[in-house]
Amino acid sequence: MDPEKGQTIRSTVLNCKQISINTTIKISQYTSHMLPKMKPSLVSILSFSLLIFVSTSLSERCNPNDKKALLQIKKALGNPRDLITWDPKTDCCDEWAQSTLSCDDNTNRVTSLSLIRIQDAGYLSPTIGDLSYLQHLDITKMYNLSGPIPLTIAKLTNLAFLRITQTNISGPIPEFLGTKLQSLTHIDLSDNNLVGTISPSLSQLSNLSYLRLDRNKLTGTIPESFGKLAPKLEFLYLGRNKLSGVVPRSFTGWSFETLDLSANKLEGDISFLFGEDSNTFQLYLSRNKFEFDFSKLKFGEKLVSLKLNHNNIYGDFPAGFASRPWQEFNVSYNNLCGRIPQGGYMIRFDMYSYIHNKCLCDYPLPPCKS
Repeated sequence: MDPEKGQTIRSTVLNCKQISINTTIKISQYTSHMLPKMKPSLVSILSFSLLIFVSTSLSERCNPNDKKALLQIKKALGNPRDLITWDPKTDCCDEWAQSTLSCDDNTNRVTSLSLIRIQDAGYLSPTIGDLSYLQHLDITKMYNLSGPIPLTIAKLTNLAFLRITQTNISGPIPEFLGTKLQSLTHIDLSDNNLVGTISPSLSQLSNLSYLRLDRNKLTGTIPESFGKLAPKLEFLYLGRNKLSGVVPRSFTGWSFETLDLSANKLEGDISFLFGEDSNTFQLYLSRNKFEFDFSKLKFGEKLVSLKLNHNNIYGDFPAGFASRPWQEFNVSYNNLCGRIPQGGYMIRFDMYSYIHNKCLCDYPLPPCKS
């Protein structure tokens, strides 16, 4: 074969990754014309190279719509170095940092997106709603991330896990969380700058087992309709807001793994949260205006954490209190009176669990007067 023509063919093979599919077709047509003049071994090499090129060009897993949405998200965040692997020239499913996203093996669509500790944060792009197969969205410790929660998230009807926490996100809790995203089982919007009231629409999430709205600036009351979330909802965190009013009676008989209502402006009698049949594990009720007779409470077997400090509770300690396996306990800054139970697990707690009551006495406080 003519050495000049052989060199041309070898150059074409070496550069095949740089050309388009259309160019590949032209090369194929050219080689078909040249086949009668080539040695069989060279024909095999060239054909194999072209096959590899075509396969590589057509095998990118990343869906183009998903890639476009993700690149817009990166741009809205200020193109941070943390997302340096998000290169438009590479496959988002296989070559972008797998700590940030994952794709379904069957559909090749992005199903999980995690943006954690990204410092150069701007805002959340509305194109996040174009990731239509997304099931898991985690945005955590992005302290400079600002703006509202995008309304386009309402389009993510497959979303089961939503966490946006420790950011500077502001605005109200979107109504669509309860009306559009019926697949949600886990919501964590804690430690942001969210304002407004808690929408009763959240009570429509029949699969919800975990809800955190604590450490925001939420006002208003706890919706009575939240009782509909029992018994599925096991973790409810509403602490460190500005909630007021009474705890809904619909919470009666509801067993929580954790219930946190601390540091609000809630008031009234909450003794209905307790009971021998309750399976609640942790109760954080401190820094409110709750008022009830502590001595009349009965506790379920699983309760090991109880914080009631900074309220208006009164009375004495219930019978058998010291025999319980308490891990956390605080009743300071109330109106309790009587002898502090001794023995058992009570030895774990110092004076700061009891101080500033009406007339509590005995260790670790001063002895009772005879």
